[in-house]
Amino acid sequence: MHRIVEANFLPPPVAEAKEKPRILIIDNNRDFTDSAKLGLERTGRYSVWEENEPARAHQTAQRVKPDLILLDIAMPETDGGEVPARIESDPTLHRTPVVFLTALVTKAEASSGLQIRGHPFLAKPISVPELVAGIERYLPAHAAC
Repeated sequence: MHRIVEANFLPPPVAEAKEKPRILIIDNNRDFTDSAKLGLERTGRYSVWEENEPARAHQTAQRVKPDLILLDIAMPETDGGEVPARIESDPTLHRTPVVFLTALVTKAEASSGLQIRGHPFLAKPISVPELVAGIERYLPAHAAC
């Protein structure tokens, strides 16, 4: 008489991990976007894309569909106001929060709750912990980890 014993040695399926919030950094300074991307990804909390050509910012946002955009104000070829205007007029992106990054204001001004063209802002230079705090403050609740 032969006995057949069935055993499942494979681990049970793991529920798919929740997708990390997508952050798009738009800044013509590649050194800044590279270091910000690296620092944010090292936290394990975000998926980060960068765009260094302001003229391509809207197309990149359409492709990435970010949960939040960090946008430098002072860039060549376009000012920081043109990019959010395009995003706000795009039906697929109009609810995407835009947070300005700028060296044109102080950290005290940035923490005061003032806005630039209706958008919050963070002062440069900025550390990764300050960047994370700003992202968490303005990231929509449904996208937060």
